[in-house]
Amino acid sequence: MPTRTRREAGSPLDPFQGDISVNRTLLQSARTALLVLPLLGLAGAATAQDAASYPGKTVTIVVPTPPAGGTDLIARLFADVLGKAFKQSVIVDNRAGANGILGVDYVAKGPADGSRVLFTYAATMVINPSLYKKLPYEPLKDFAPIAQIGRGGNLLLVRKDLPPNTLKDFVAYAKAHPDKLNYCSWGNGSGGHLTMEGLKKQAGISLLHVPYKGSSPCVQDLMGGQVDAAFADISSTIEVVKAGRVKALAYSGSDRLPMLPDVPTMTQAGYPFKNYTWYGFFVPARTPPAIVQRLNDEIYRALQDPAVLKRLRELNFTDLPQPTPAQFKEVLRQDLQDWSVLVKSIGVTLD
Repeated sequence: MPTRTRREAGSPLDPFQGDISVNRTLLQSARTALLVLPLLGLAGAATAQDAASYPGKTVTIVVPTPPAGGTDLIARLFADVLGKAFKQSVIVDNRAGANGILGVDYVAKGPADGSRVLFTYAATMVINPSLYKKLPYEPLKDFAPIAQIGRGGNLLLVRKDLPPNTLKDFVAYAKAHPDKLNYCSWGNGSGGHLTMEGLKKQAGISLLHVPYKGSSPCVQDLMGGQVDAAFADISSTIEVVKAGRVKALAYSGSDRLPMLPDVPTMTQAGYPFKNYTWYGFFVPARTPPAIVQRLNDEIYRALQDPAVLKRLRELNFTDLPQPTPAQFKEVLRQDLQDWSVLVKSIGVTLD
């Protein structure tokens, strides 16, 4: 009787139902998997250890704006809160310039261990990519979103001695004085710049743009009468509005501000606007997910603290969503699309 060199397929002695070479390959794959499983367990343990021992050293919150503006004020509030939670020094490093690009890029290329955290305003992450032909960072690729702080818009302000008292009157006044009015913003391509450009396009008016290196000096010159108008953040301007040092004509957010109930939204005033702003925390994309989650947990835990909420209300924050890191990434993705549409409609580009 001839000797068989291959088992018959389906034989009880052939559980893989194939030839010997295939069997060896499958067995080797199984052995490899058995070797990898313990390594995966070690990786999971290391990740958990990263979160438990984090931060272990000084944490720097990088702010891409000068001191004293809204972004800086909120960053310093959370630096104090996180320092107490971590029992570790948390400092603020202001790296202003190039419409926020310098500070954002500094974090993107920094260590991915949670020691360098970015706190920034929305424009650096969702407007700059549509504005600049060559941006040194890609928000969705280079960053891991941690936590969103606030959601809203900017106030349309005019100097106190400018005749208009409503947005409708402002548009009429600008049309009656073509190329005679100017406005400031915290930089070319900033949210304040693009919001005013959007209004100009809708209303058919012409105003000269005067870019500054921050919101604070822009508002200072508005109060001093050196410039006529501005879209500016509510955190650093609402008190000067209440003091009568400037006039607020409209708000670009979705709802009226509780602290300024008589100021209509742009949409209510007849000029629809749906591109909202926020502040947010980010770390480099390579940062371990457990550290990202630890930061998210601590930041949102702080939002349950009555003292923190009181201070945020003093800074005029009332809308405080608390998305997970994954949900915040989707906010980022959607806002990138929405602001891209506005930037393209206006036709603004920067080198």
